[in-house]
Amino acid sequence: MSSRILVVDDGLIGLSGLKDFLAPDGYTMDCCSTKSEAAANLNGTRYDLLITDCNPAAKESIEFIKLLRNTSPEACVVLMAKSPSREQIRKALALKIEFYLPYNSPPSMVRKTVNRALRKAAEKHVGTPPQEEWSPEILRQLDDLIARNRKKPGSLIHVLQMAQEIAGYLPPSILKHISKGMRIPESEVHGVVSFYSLFTMKPRGKHNIRVCLGTACYVKAAEEIISNLSEGLQVEVGSMTSDGKFSLETVRCLGACGLAPVVVVDKDTHGFINPVKSLEILKDYE
Repeated sequence: MSSRILVVDDGLIGLSGLKDFLAPDGYTMDCCSTKSEAAANLNGTRYDLLITDCNPAAKESIEFIKLLRNTSPEACVVLMAKSPSREQIRKALALKIEFYLPYNSPPSMVRKTVNRALRKAAEKHVGTPPQEEWSPEILRQLDDLIARNRKKPGSLIHVLQMAQEIAGYLPPSILKHISKGMRIPESEVHGVVSFYSLFTMKPRGKHNIRVCLGTACYVKAAEEIISNLSEGLQVEVGSMTSDGKFSLETVRCLGACGLAPVVVVDKDTHGFINPVKSLEILKDYE
């Protein structure tokens, strides 16, 4: 991996041990014992991630993180602490420290948090994605759909459902097109899409995985299913795998409580899922 990580260990909780179980993942890591040593590194190196145990309420720490923001603006920060005070938390939020890990977190949690932080740093680096370009055929289908339903009261949800089938998802450009064509305020269109879990504003993979978080599924380890799928596929909930094969979502309820816990892949419902073996249901999807 090309990601570069800076570890600043003031000796409070022994972050140097992180190198032992992160190194096999291929990250390039620089470990510094003081902020002055780390600041010297920032003069000539750009980092994707800072992992630190520094006190965000201390003036020296504030100045160091400001320096990091100036030299590596896309970098994310993971703060590890034994028991942060309210003042430390307030300062951390003010400094836009995105991730927090308790002291003695298990390696799996550290690895997952590091991967999340690096993905976020990559998104910052890429910046705002370019405006989607839709083919003339997709635009024609959308315009026909809008024309057929423009004068039908209460047809917005139907239009959004059909538009999602046509385009695959509902990004801002599609919502703006529907808003203008249906003569409905854009805020209202966006509100409907945000409220209903069946809509997505992000591209979906070839196979879409939905994990139920209804009460019956939740008490039968639905969160463990999500965690295993997320870690096994290396994808965050609401996102798509790097190869575009799978996307992972959660839903409030799938209406199949008698089969809890339930996972739906595309239109296939899988019930009584064993959380430990949840990845096995994907072996038949290519």
